Amino acid sequence: MKLDELLIKLNYKLINGETSAEINRMVYDTRQKMSRGDVFVCIRGAVYDSHDYIKDAAAAGVTAVIVERDIDITDELSALTVIRVDNTRLALALMSAEFFGNPAKQLFTIGITGTKGKTTTTFMVREILEKCGIPTGLIGTNEIIIGDEHIPALNTTPESYKIHEYFRKMADIGCKCVVMEVSSQALKLDRTAGIYFDIGVFTNLEPDHIGPNEHESFEDYVRCKGLLFRQCKTGIVNSDSEHADEVLKDHTCEVETYGLNADAGIRADNISYVHNGGNFSTSYDVSGTVKLHAKLTLPGLFSVYNSLCAIAVTRHFKVSEELLLKALYEVKVEGSVEPVKVSDDFIVMIDYAHNAMSLESLLTTLKEYNPNRIITVFGCGGNRSRDRRFEMGEISGKMSDFTVITSDNPRTEEPEDIMNDIETGIKKTDGKYIKIADRAEAVRYAVSMGERGDIIVVAGKGHEDYQEIKGVKYHMKDRELIEAASEQ
Repeated sequence: MKLDELLIKLNYKLINGETSAEINRMVYDTRQKMSRGDVFVCIRGAVYDSHDYIKDAAAAGVTAVIVERDIDITDELSALTVIRVDNTRLALALMSAEFFGNPAKQLFTIGITGTKGKTTTTFMVREILEKCGIPTGLIGTNEIIIGDEHIPALNTTPESYKIHEYFRKMADIGCKCVVMEVSSQALKLDRTAGIYFDIGVFTNLEPDHIGPNEHESFEDYVRCKGLLFRQCKTGIVNSDSEHADEVLKDHTCEVETYGLNADAGIRADNISYVHNGGNFSTSYDVSGTVKLHAKLTLPGLFSVYNSLCAIAVTRHFKVSEELLLKALYEVKVEGSVEPVKVSDDFIVMIDYAHNAMSLESLLTTLKEYNPNRIITVFGCGGNRSRDRRFEMGEISGKMSDFTVITSDNPRTEEPEDIMNDIETGIKKTDGKYIKIADRAEAVRYAVSMGERGDIIVVAGKGHEDYQEIKGVKYHMKDRELIEAASEQ
């Protein structure tokens, strides 16, 4: 592919060289090996600036570089084609789309943004579409799914080059649709720039990701979420969110709504929570533009919202009611209120709740099912805020009938020190607890306590399949720990 073909959507200035050069590969990460025929897109990150590696790229023989700051064309750079743009992240996104043949145009694209619910809703939508015979790819926090291939995810939304690479693979194997999580950071950093989504979804919004390397303020967080609704055809919005109007400010899409309020286009009424020994279910009536009775094996009001959103999205595919209801009942999301069947008497479940807000939300939800007891197993990650440990300890002490304090990812800290901090929080309450550093033993202890009507929660790690200790990741998966405990 010629360089000028990659640049077709860009406003740029040619600083040196010529644009008719043949390009074999795009490179944007300095850890990648560079060679002749490459175009190196220089990205400014929070920690590093790859403009500082242009001389290394030239020495490796790259054909062209894309920059967003002035550079001196010294003798060692004289053979380089140098292209100046205002925003190299935007350039990377638009060039990547051209490089892979604009695969987004071959797929029905669904982008989901929000503080909570993105992962579950994404999986729900894919599950429903797949069961209805619509091959659908997925890009999300847990993984990327392309046909039968499952790729571990590094970010909620990958870099733009990877997005289009995944889109290309999806289109090539016959996917008709892709559903993806779109984080506020991805919108802020132009990772999805140039993609005109067929459907954009907003789930909810709470203060999160505010900090030096994320969003400077809550207002900036809201603004970035809202960017999705200037690059989609149809926006589907949770109208119960107090920030819905702010997110939709300056939108350019057709808007549809879902929620519990009377004005929502698709509404949930008559919500029922049932807990029966080793199982629980949630059911509700759907009214408005869709009318049916939905039943889930996932708990809580947040599952109602997530499934209602999935119904609103899949309505655009004219999914049959029978297949839709079957998919909603069977859907499960790894590591997110994920039940693991070990007994007909009590429930054991896994959840990613790893801060006080998410743990409180989870335990509040489980109390709605009137369990005999809630037993919570959790730890906290090392090299992270100590306040999180105190807060989570206090929440579990107040809301659980019994807590098993254990190890999560201690990283470079001693597990006992982290557990002691959690204990400090729990001692502010009357909550009963025990400390067991070995996570497998902690899970085994909790499962052995199970009585009829109990709900046992193993929280913190969710879908993760490792435990990080002193810089080394060892295989560990909560589902496997629970299954092993149930066999003893």
